[in-house]
Amino acid sequence: MDTDSLLALVRSVLAQPTAPFHEDAVRGEILMQLAQCPHVRVVQDIFGNVIAHYQRGNAAPRYAFAAHMDHPGYVGEEFLGGVPEEYRAKKPPIRDFGAFSMWDLPACEVREGRIHSRACDDLIHCATILALFHELERTQTEASVMGLFSRAEEVGFVGAIHLAKSGHVSHDVTIVSLECSSERSPGAGKMGEGVIIRVGDKTSIFNDADTRALTTLAVENKIPHQRCLMSGGTCEATAYQLYGYRAAALCIALGNYHNCGPDTTIAPEFVSVEDVQGMVRLLVAAATVPATANPAAELREKLEKSLEKYQRFM
Repeated sequence: MDTDSLLALVRSVLAQPTAPFHEDAVRGEILMQLAQCPHVRVVQDIFGNVIAHYQRGNAAPRYAFAAHMDHPGYVGEEFLGGVPEEYRAKKPPIRDFGAFSMWDLPACEVREGRIHSRACDDLIHCATILALFHELERTQTEASVMGLFSRAEEVGFVGAIHLAKSGHVSHDVTIVSLECSSERSPGAGKMGEGVIIRVGDKTSIFNDADTRALTTLAVENKIPHQRCLMSGGTCEATAYQLYGYRAAALCIALGNYHNCGPDTTIAPEFVSVEDVQGMVRLLVAAATVPATANPAAELREKLEKSLEKYQRFM
């Protein structure tokens, strides 16, 4: 997908206000974008999560890419989401959207190669999944891949848990959580240096075979990438694993995580345009790789050859 088309899609999603349990505008935009993809079938579970499935050809889906539709905000008088009290104590301006409020920050500005928004986390990845579907439609690619758009992640993976329990996604599918990582966190990766292949978070290590497969795809397609362990916090991949799914995780580095800027000020989050482009490229590559691809088998074969080479010394 060319840069202009990708940024237009990003702007359309980031323009939508959201908060935990109030993702209606984001969901509406997602459904509108998916309606433009004739090979995508869409269902919603009883909690309002969106499950989209691109199917062209006879293959079974290997991956389901997951992103959440909410962002920290005020619901009534209560603040939902992880923003420290010292930031909120300064009473930064908010914008009222009826049942909820967000910080009064720009919805989307692109400058100097970065996207600035009141809610990059995780609307950016709602947009990258949509970009994946649009690109597969544009290129008329035979593939089978799913996109999962969940609610209320910021208050404990509520939507992901409902989705995992709903039975809409086969346990034969690996769920890949797409996230934004605070650049200030140790081991989170660096902005502008590519997609972060997350091997685990504070509480879990993710599926080794799928992590290796995603790394191999990045290498083979010359997609800039980093390999990191999330040192603090927990992401949706852990939640899906706890409910019996194989899980992996990808992310991009994020500035001003949860709008926490310098000197305890509230500021727009920001990400690198190039990192977002790299994420879309990797999703497309993963969606189109044959399900029989097995990096572990290739590595084992390489080690067996080494074993054979040095057999005479044993």
